[in-house]
Amino acid sequence: MRLIEKVWFKKHQAKWLVVPLLLPITLLFFILTSLRRFFYQIGLLKACKVSAPIIIVGNIGIGGNGKTPVVIFLIEQCLKLGLNVGVVSRGYGGKAPHYPYLLDKKSTADEAGDEPILIYKRCQIPVVVGSDRVAAARLLIEQGCNIIIADDGLQHYKLARDIELIIVDAKRKFGNGLLLPAGPLREGAWRLNTVDYVIFNQPSVPEKLQKGQLVMNNRLNCLDMVLCPQFVCNVKTREKISLQLFIKQYKKVNAMAGIGDPERFFTTLRNQKFEVENALGFVDHHHFTENDLNHFPSSIPLLMTEKDAVKCQAFAKAHWWYVPVGAEFSEQEITPLLDKIRALTSKTDNVNN
Repeated sequence: MRLIEKVWFKKHQAKWLVVPLLLPITLLFFILTSLRRFFYQIGLLKACKVSAPIIIVGNIGIGGNGKTPVVIFLIEQCLKLGLNVGVVSRGYGGKAPHYPYLLDKKSTADEAGDEPILIYKRCQIPVVVGSDRVAAARLLIEQGCNIIIADDGLQHYKLARDIELIIVDAKRKFGNGLLLPAGPLREGAWRLNTVDYVIFNQPSVPEKLQKGQLVMNNRLNCLDMVLCPQFVCNVKTREKISLQLFIKQYKKVNAMAGIGDPERFFTTLRNQKFEVENALGFVDHHHFTENDLNHFPSSIPLLMTEKDAVKCQAFAKAHWWYVPVGAEFSEQEITPLLDKIRALTSKTDNVNN
């Protein structure tokens, strides 16, 4: 973990030096972002409404909070409703030949970024990347999409939205609570009071989150989410093995992760009764090379996240495996959100007809 992230989340002793130095920049960031929001509120800057409903899945902080599993869950629910769903993403870490960029079977993580490639390969639906989310959404509509999910983009106010979801990492929460760069936040915790739902990504260990400690308005619509491993898949051959059978065959494993909080993945493996011999964490969106993983012995499996696997497939070894996770919700809690999506799309169909 980088020093700045330790300062944000781990209460590193360097905070007494680093945070005061960064506070003037944080003040400037606050002024600029506040003015930008104000300009949209008074109409000096205008949000663009596209012809399909937009669902924003975002967060107020830096780092992985579990957005992608939520996006995939929503895609699956939209498909069950018979909707033509598409996804827009910034495509962080990718360098596409042009923007907006519509992914196809030849697209790589180097072009589109790791998360869009993961979504495209897992769900087989249209995915467009680009910093201009409005242009990306319009391209999806040209592909026949009648509902669009924005992976991240909560702060991209240019794209008008119908539903906003904020994902909160229940383990790391909001760090020191400060805005960038002195803290990890892009917007203050007040933003949780303005969205349709706040989804809490629960820690892997049994621990009941006291939501009132994180939010300011007890009337917020809050959902608890658990990320559950589904199976184990070989990075090179795509062979799938049930989690129970894999653990029975290979109890001892090595592990690596290049996500926002690598320790969360390692804890998940241990909770599944794996004996993790060596665990190596990388920064989020790390561009992997074969040399990064060469020191792991081939005598036992190397487990990684699905997000990492899409960047390692080109040079994968036979003993490399990834562990997909799925977002799980209480049916009672998730039903109102799904009803809202159903009503939103029904309304759109009536307008178009």
